Amino acid sequence: MEKVKTANKESQSPLSFLKNLLIARWRSLLLLLIGVYLPLQTFEILTVKIWQNQAGLPWDVPILLAIHSTANPQLDVLAVTLATIGLPWTAIPILGAIALILLLQKRWRSLTYLLTASLGSIIINRTAKELMHRVRPQLWQSIAPESSFAFPSAHAMTSITLVAILLFLTWASSWRWLFLIFGSLYVIAIAWCRLYLGVHFPSDILAGWMVSLGWTIGVSLIIRPYTTKAKSLDGDRPKDETSLLPEERKLITEE
Repeated sequence: MEKVKTANKESQSPLSFLKNLLIARWRSLLLLLIGVYLPLQTFEILTVKIWQNQAGLPWDVPILLAIHSTANPQLDVLAVTLATIGLPWTAIPILGAIALILLLQKRWRSLTYLLTASLGSIIINRTAKELMHRVRPQLWQSIAPESSFAFPSAHAMTSITLVAILLFLTWASSWRWLFLIFGSLYVIAIAWCRLYLGVHFPSDILAGWMVSLGWTIGVSLIIRPYTTKAKSLDGDRPKDETSLLPEERKLITEE
C-alpha cells in the first residue's frame, strides 16, 4: 500500500516525472544531440561562412595543396576509380537491390527508412547546391573535372547516406560492426579522392558529411528501423516490420 502511495505521489510530481522521463529516454536524447543537432549546427555554420566568403575557409586551400603535393600516376588511377565508385548513380543500383530484398521480405519499416533517407539526401543536396552556387576549386587542372556546383559534396553525402542506411538496417545483428569499419574506410576514401582530384574544398566534404549524418540519424529516430529484431526460427517476420508500433497507432487514432 505504501508503495502505491509513493508511486502516486511521484506521478503527481513534475520534477519526479521529468527525472524519470530523462532517465528512460537519455539514450535517445544523447543521440539527438550528438547525431542530429551538432551535425546540423556545423552544417549551418559552414553554410553561413561560405555564403559570406565563396573563396572558402582559411584551411580549405592549404589542405588541398598539401594533398595535391602527393600526386603521382598510381594515385591518379586510384582517385579516378574511387570517384567513379562513389558516384551517386553507382549507389542507386545498390540501394535498389536492398530495397527489392526488403520488399520481398515485407520489411515495410526498413524499406520506408531506406527510401526516405536516400531520397531526402538527394533532395537536400540538389537544393543546397542550387541555393549556394559555390564554384569548384581552380587551383590546378583536374584530371577528372566537374562542372556542377560544389557545396555540399554529393559524393560525401552519398557515401555517408549509404553507410548509415546499411548500419541502421543491420543494427540488430553483428553485421553492423563490419559495415561500421569498412563503411568508415569507404567514406574517408571517397572524401580523399575528391580532394585529391581538386574538385572539392574540404568544407564541401565536411558539409556533406554533417548534413547527411543529421538527416539519416534524424529519420532513424522517427521511423526507427533499428527496432527490428532477428527473425524467429519458424521464419515469422518481426511484428514491428509489418505493423505500427503502439505509439504510432495512437498518433493516427488521435488525428
